[in-house]
Amino acid sequence: DDAEDLDFVGPLEVFGAFGAPGENTGFQVVTVSAQAGPIKTRNGLRIQPDFTFADCPKIDVLLIPGGIGTRPVLEVPSCIAWIRQAAQQAEIVLTVCTGSLLAAKAGLLEGLEATTHFAAMELLEELAPGAKLRPGSRYLDNGKYIIAAGVSAGIDASLHLLGRLHGRDKAAQTARYIEYEYFKA
Repeated sequence: DDAEDLDFVGPLEVFGAFGAPGENTGFQVVTVSAQAGPIKTRNGLRIQPDFTFADCPKIDVLLIPGGIGTRPVLEVPSCIAWIRQAAQQAEIVLTVCTGSLLAAKAGLLEGLEATTHFAAMELLEELAPGAKLRPGSRYLDNGKYIIAAGVSAGIDASLHLLGRLHGRDKAAQTARYIEYEYFKA
């Protein structure tokens, strides 16, 4: 609950808009929650997750959104443990906004370049003292871990990832299709 809408809906649009209509792009976007039943985002959007932690298939690209809802989740060991386990199995982990706080709590950011929403930078430093913080960076690519700053930066990081996986031209075509001015870090 209380996830920032654009943190996950922006990347969802990027991956959903990729490719020609009817083309199999290889992306099957799903949502996952700790338990069954709808979640309510910060702005009141209700999302019915596709899976729970218990029945979620292997995830190739794990996106961890942020928002004010991350703060209580920091204190839920089962959620942090699931994030750690899913991240270990994933090929790529993308955090958006304060989703980086959850990754930090799971011990995933030590030694990596990291950023977050400007208002949460001190908390990120506290949770990941071994991370190399880069305030002001739109997103950072650490190989397996791509860390985006606040809210709309998740769109840029998703386009970057799309470019990494399918080429810059495809990322640019997707940005053009959604009429988004792509920021390249």
